[in-house]
Amino acid sequence: MADVLADKVIVVGVTGSIAAYKAAEVVSRLAQRGAQVHVVMTANAGHFVGSLTFRTLSGRPVLGDIFAAPEQWEVAHVALADQADMVAVAPATANVIAKLAAGIADDMLTSLVLATHAPVLVAPAMNSKMYAHRATQDNLARLQALGYHLLEPETGMLACGYQGKGRLVAPAAIIADIERLLSRSQDLADLRVVVTAGPTREWLDPVRYLTNPSSGKMGYALAQAAADRGAEVTLVSGPTALPDPPGVKVQRVETAQQMLEATLAAAQGAHLVLAAAAPVDWRPQARAGQKVKRAAGPPRLRLVENPDILATLGAEKGPRVLVGFAAETEHLAENARAKLLAKNADLVVANDVAAPGSGFGSDTNQAILVTRERAEPLPSMGKRALADRILDQAWLLVRGKE
Repeated sequence: MADVLADKVIVVGVTGSIAAYKAAEVVSRLAQRGAQVHVVMTANAGHFVGSLTFRTLSGRPVLGDIFAAPEQWEVAHVALADQADMVAVAPATANVIAKLAAGIADDMLTSLVLATHAPVLVAPAMNSKMYAHRATQDNLARLQALGYHLLEPETGMLACGYQGKGRLVAPAAIIADIERLLSRSQDLADLRVVVTAGPTREWLDPVRYLTNPSSGKMGYALAQAAADRGAEVTLVSGPTALPDPPGVKVQRVETAQQMLEATLAAAQGAHLVLAAAAPVDWRPQARAGQKVKRAAGPPRLRLVENPDILATLGAEKGPRVLVGFAAETEHLAENARAKLLAKNADLVVANDVAAPGSGFGSDTNQAILVTRERAEPLPSMGKRALADRILDQAWLLVRGKE
């Protein structure tokens, strides 16, 4: 079997940490296994390890000065960002993590990371108090929400003399995570995937409507993750403030009935449907043609039930894998399993929308993945990271139906 690292273009970003010496072993191992390794160093990294070390181990020039004259007439950080199959920032200091979280691009490494569509692995290394600081933790959560992959540091004796969490993981663990990400980078290449996202609106009159706080972030993260992993993706989106994910066919709708019709049409021939939207359950029986004036007093509001999109998809599922979502406030696993059975879904993702840092509008989620066989609680993570975990499970279900 061919080595997954062979001929892959892998960028290793080295930042100003005492752990930079471990990056030399990472580069050496990658090169020995046939990867085309390009090292990008920050200015501070040069205080710990010389560029000649990395040039010797990789067999390629080390990039660092964004304004240096290129060997070929091309913008170096953009050209390499386009060529890269993988970017690994190891070690990643608190400073560089903060820059990446804020989208700052003031040197070769941060500019390259901002310009690439390749998977980016970030392996933090710093003092334990710096790692535990709220600002650092918020930045790490932001990176996860943006789709970066994090490799948590180890707990142990640090170079600064502290005992705690913040030590860069071993080079073997970094290599293993690079392998894992490259192995699944195109694992959905033969799949057609449909994702629903966001809320719906049910109009009372021309200026008022019923809706809910769904931001669409989870569905958009799923659509982007599936596209990044090679799937042909259609996103059926209710009203959101989010831009269209690159490489995804987007169909925007407004009402639950429109979402149902668009999803059923898109699901024809699909292998996987992820119903992450939060359609409104009820709509007004009649919509007023003109604005209802306050002076007329509170109107009598008669509601009728909207179509159950997940149940309809379940009834017409055929060979497709169907994933539903359950926004709950109690008994998550029990309610998710009941929903799975009632709607004929294959997997239900349940999350506590009342929990801090989870649910509507949040960049993070703490979910339970529920299938017919088991319930798997997951730790809190960014929605993009959760999207990949959901797709990992869904892919196994698709394979099981082949």
